[in-house]
Amino acid sequence: MTPTPSSPWRNIAIVGPYLSGKTTLLESILSVTGAISRKGTVENGTTIGDNSPEAQNRSMSVEVSAAYTQHREVQFTFLDCPGSIEFAQETANALIGVGSAVIVCEPDVSRVLTLAPLFKLLDDWEIPHLLFINKVDRATSSFTDVLQALKSVSSRPLIPHQYPIRKGDQVTGFIDLVSEQAFQYHSGAPSDPIPLPEELQAEEQAARQEMLEGLADFDDRLLEELLEDIDPSQGEIIKDMKQELTADLIVPVFMGVATEDYGVRHLLDALAKETPEPAETAKRRGVNAASNEVIAQVLKTYYTAQGGKQSLVRVWNGTVTEGMTLNDTRVGGVYRLMGAEQKSVQTAEIGEIVGLGRLDQVQTGDTLSSQGTLELPRAEAFPPVYGLAITPENRKDEVKVSAALTKLVEEDPALTWDQNRDTHEILLWGQGEIHLQVALDRLRRKYNLPMTGRPPKIQYKETVRQRVESVHGRYKHQSGGHGQFGDVYLDIAPLPRGEGFQFRETIVGGAVPKQYIPGVETGVRDYLAQGPLGFPVVDVAVTLTNGSYHSVDSSEQAFKQAARVAMQTGMVQSQPTLLEPILLVEIYSPSESTSKVLQVISGHRGQILGYEGYEGWPGWDKISAYFPQAEMQDLIVELRSATMGVGTYRWQYDRLEPVPDKLAKRILSQQEG
Repeated sequence: MTPTPSSPWRNIAIVGPYLSGKTTLLESILSVTGAISRKGTVENGTTIGDNSPEAQNRSMSVEVSAAYTQHREVQFTFLDCPGSIEFAQETANALIGVGSAVIVCEPDVSRVLTLAPLFKLLDDWEIPHLLFINKVDRATSSFTDVLQALKSVSSRPLIPHQYPIRKGDQVTGFIDLVSEQAFQYHSGAPSDPIPLPEELQAEEQAARQEMLEGLADFDDRLLEELLEDIDPSQGEIIKDMKQELTADLIVPVFMGVATEDYGVRHLLDALAKETPEPAETAKRRGVNAASNEVIAQVLKTYYTAQGGKQSLVRVWNGTVTEGMTLNDTRVGGVYRLMGAEQKSVQTAEIGEIVGLGRLDQVQTGDTLSSQGTLELPRAEAFPPVYGLAITPENRKDEVKVSAALTKLVEEDPALTWDQNRDTHEILLWGQGEIHLQVALDRLRRKYNLPMTGRPPKIQYKETVRQRVESVHGRYKHQSGGHGQFGDVYLDIAPLPRGEGFQFRETIVGGAVPKQYIPGVETGVRDYLAQGPLGFPVVDVAVTLTNGSYHSVDSSEQAFKQAARVAMQTGMVQSQPTLLEPILLVEIYSPSESTSKVLQVISGHRGQILGYEGYEGWPGWDKISAYFPQAEMQDLIVELRSATMGVGTYRWQYDRLEPVPDKLAKRILSQQEG
């Protein structure tokens, strides 16, 4: 169907830092709108969001949860998004499908830095957003100070919609700056209108003037009225709020206490009146509203015990119906989701976010369509920053690992896995220690696949430091009938770092027949798989210079064994040395934390290359450094500790370097042990 301005659907993401109260706010919204009869709590694990055992065991959101309700004439779908940076990929994937977002934060000026990545993500996607300052009953700073601190991390102007009313240290209500009506909070009940406190009139006027001036920056007519001291009407202000919010030009600010339902109804009123229509969001994403094509996008993938694979999708255009074909796949069911519960429906219209069943070939981020004419942008994949080597607790479960990990990554694209050819380990990569522990818990619960995890082995290599010549290797074996005879002389020499392995031969006079020379090279290569220190050998040149053969007993296999004998002798003489992988790491940190980050790098044998402003991130630095891979395992933990949880990094392999002597001795002693 063609979108119209009267579409009743709004889809809202609830986002914010860990412990800001997002899931509690959603529970309050569902309660005050009558969608649920009893409020749950995060502590008791009874909320609609955070419904998985992994979330309940940790009292934190670990994946996106959907819920729906109605307020006034508007149908809402809310997406409760994780706040921990370790699950930020979930949030990013979900945000591409919403019309607007509510950022939930605490009134703590010392923690506003934790909001910076979220503001940046919303700005990059041009997603209109409001700010809900939760837990105002615990505020230790003035509203003005909190607002000023929040402005430092937002590129859009913050427009206060409300002003708090205090009695001593308690927040007892608020003043609506649009209507200039004061309200008194009541726990679990709507706020009552009360007379505007005389002692707050001057502060209210100053806050209202700030609101109007912020709106006037985008409305010449309103600016003229302010210059002429004309008081704009409530309707005009609300209209301006909606226009500017829809255009992602401003960030309206609300406040409350979600646990007591304070301010929640007024937030809902604003979401109903001021957030953009589905058609506006679709237009911003480049969807042709005049087309009859059905277009949807996958925001999240779930695997459920009862229904198999389920895709959470945003309907961008047209009407999705059960049984229709999208991307050559039949839709197995259409569901409205309420946390872990689902309600079967026949259709889903533009603006709805619903679950679609059994789209087995579809991945998170994919665009679904009836004609296949459009590919919508998808969220960028976050690079892995933490890894574990995982092993089934029961060896008989090894055959199940690949299929289970494939499904796990479908549900959570921030995870990746591979099998390391050098160490023969299965490596699971993600965004942090908690992230991977949640993944292991899911493998145990969903797929009956208990796994153990440990730090990955470092891919040490070894090389030679000294050239040795004419290393003799002879293999002679007699066991009745034809024997085995091979005889070679090899030169072994170091190569520049990164050159790998070179094999040459300078045989003259047929000392080693040509048909046996491939056997010599094979024997050398086989030996280099594990040198005298116990690791693969790299950056070495081996030259076959001489040898001898027996006309009857020689064979390619015999010369292969002779080469191995020569390598065993010659590699020890060539002064083998241990090499470790060095990574080029780019660390992204708030500028105020850069000095701490530099200390972290220095404390892990890192070589700082320099730092500069991070382009597109005002107030952030990009720090470049070389890092030994052996020092990387807990880097993300220390980095987040130094940056209030918001720092991150990208890395790539750069080169091999010799391990310092003291450290090499320790590594080799552990290897022998």
